Amino acid sequence: MHVDPYSPHAIKGRGAASNPEGRFAATRAHAEDDGWQSALLDEDAPRPRTEVTAERARSVITRNDSPDVGFDQALNPYRGCEHGCIYCFARPSHSYLDLSPGLDFETKIRAKTNLADVLRAELAKPGYRVRPINIGSNTDPYQPIEKHQQLTRAALEVLAASHHPCTIVTKNALIERDLDLLTPMARESLVQVFISVNSLDNRLAAKLEPRASAPHRRLKAIANLTDAGVPVGVLVAPIIPALNDRDMEAVLERAAEAGASMAGYTVVRLPWQLKQLFREWLDLHVPERADHVMSLIRQMHHGRDYDPDFRTRMRGSGVFADLLRKRFDVACRKHGFARSRELRLDTTRFVPPRKPSPQGELF
Repeated sequence: MHVDPYSPHAIKGRGAASNPEGRFAATRAHAEDDGWQSALLDEDAPRPRTEVTAERARSVITRNDSPDVGFDQALNPYRGCEHGCIYCFARPSHSYLDLSPGLDFETKIRAKTNLADVLRAELAKPGYRVRPINIGSNTDPYQPIEKHQQLTRAALEVLAASHHPCTIVTKNALIERDLDLLTPMARESLVQVFISVNSLDNRLAAKLEPRASAPHRRLKAIANLTDAGVPVGVLVAPIIPALNDRDMEAVLERAAEAGASMAGYTVVRLPWQLKQLFREWLDLHVPERADHVMSLIRQMHHGRDYDPDFRTRMRGSGVFADLLRKRFDVACRKHGFARSRELRLDTTRFVPPRKPSPQGELF
């Protein structure tokens, strides 16, 4: 089997099917098939490998004032995400590195190797105000490379030693590795975990989120965290109409059975070049539904592929969005879920890290 080398095609283990230039790129490349390369692109050809580059961060705590985001401080150990979720709204951020939001985003990862030291220094600043820090607001802190890099764990060690509250968002069961840190933090009301599960269909998840934990494994992680005393919420996110919305109630039911106590949801967002990448994915994997899916997405965003309005970008608007909201509300009442915005963490226990001293810890 041969594939046209210059048309998007599915790549096993990857979400994106192409690698368009970032929106800040100074040049544009256009490939032409000269007939010599096609023999190299059969189904047994080498697939893109993950490349991790060390990055020295000058600061690691980012702040936002978006009214539709439930936190104002965040920390992301990585830029880019190996999970390869095709719908990820963070993909266009790779353009700031002069890289593509397509395959580059999931194969060329930047790791903030000095994260722990910089975080410790920022928390030690005299004017620092304690507010929960979200870990994983942009890219997943437990993506596969975390197993070896351990930057998320290093950040948790700093936060735990300082008694600083945090929230974590992930779709990877690797979070169970850090129960030795999370359990004591939970006893002090210093941590809340949110596991993202947007479908129970393993085959769909393998295409939408190719390197994330399978849905049933994430549900097991909810149960294991709950058993360890760590408060867990479930995020049915993002909901993609005519693709995974049918699973909303089932996800909430299974998450409740696993011990989740809070729930939230968002609808799919397609900023910048993500529109192109997502449409390519639809044409490759569900061509018979591609137009219908995009039509419903536009109905939720005032006739556009994406509407950045803070009032509606997370939940959408219109008839279909209202239906999703009502379905979610009914399911939450049925299973006794609290809303994710009702989160309460303790900010009174914080002890600023001590600055390094030539006298060590004698005084």
